[in-house]
Amino acid sequence: MSLTLLVLADPKVSWLKLLGALGPDVKLLVSNEAAKVREYAPQADVIVNGTSNPPLLSAAVPPAKRAKWIHSLWTGVDNVLCPEILESPLPLTNGRGVFRRPLAEWSIGAMLYFAYNMRRMIRQQQAGVWEAFTTEEIKGKTLGIVGYGGIGSTTAELAKPFGMRIVALRRRPELFQKDPLLDQSFAPAQINELMAVSDYVLLAAPLTEETRGMIGAPQIAAMKSSGVLINVGRGAVVDEPALVHALQDLKIRGAALDVFAVEPLPAAHPFYKMENVLLSPHTADHVQDFIHLAVESFLENLRRFQANEPLLNLVDKHAGY
Repeated sequence: MSLTLLVLADPKVSWLKLLGALGPDVKLLVSNEAAKVREYAPQADVIVNGTSNPPLLSAAVPPAKRAKWIHSLWTGVDNVLCPEILESPLPLTNGRGVFRRPLAEWSIGAMLYFAYNMRRMIRQQQAGVWEAFTTEEIKGKTLGIVGYGGIGSTTAELAKPFGMRIVALRRRPELFQKDPLLDQSFAPAQINELMAVSDYVLLAAPLTEETRGMIGAPQIAAMKSSGVLINVGRGAVVDEPALVHALQDLKIRGAALDVFAVEPLPAAHPFYKMENVLLSPHTADHVQDFIHLAVESFLENLRRFQANEPLLNLVDKHAGY
């Protein structure tokens, strides 16, 4: 059967070549201009979001009267859930889980960075200084995970062989039952307890109304003075001014941050010059060919769609993930 895909993306992006092999029965309409998107939308059977530009989806959805499904290549949907998407009956799927391995590896690397004081190693090397200092293992340390989905559980899987103790929190704690990776689980109301027992706190939660600002001054104050906060989820989950104050006053050991409330992070932001911050420009998951992984995930769902099989990674639009 013939199928028309409306792809919201710059027509020049290289990954579109991956869709070019879909065969003569699949027609591609590609644009990142709202006027063109509105023109193309009535022909679309499937809308594929390849941008982080919410107005394009706002333009695409209302006139897409024959569309049956919307897919976003990315994991986060906070920039996707425009009013038009929320009001639409069309199912929404995303790239959930596609980048869980690189984000988990980056999180392990961040823990090793602080445990072995690699900032000092680099500084001494650059200064030509030979000065021995003491470091520590991550064996025996406690990793607290806030948001135990694909990223959180994969990080736990990688951390366990290091001999780390794993504790975690999720919105539905009953899903923790019989998880062999966990030493202890917490409900959302117990977040300060998780913060207090953890040497490293990994934030891998989606951004929803419930999670926005959930790591505020009280939660950061509950952390150990030797604790490290790692955020690979969404920047707005953290009260950034509270985190800045805690880092400046050395109330916690440090932070490893891949995501921020405002991106790009403004040039004058204090995070850039903090010795106790490891900063990544939202690229922890940008491994070689990372976009191919996202497109392959969509192609599997497209195969399912054409075969009338259940779609993977359905988003609960009102829960926000």
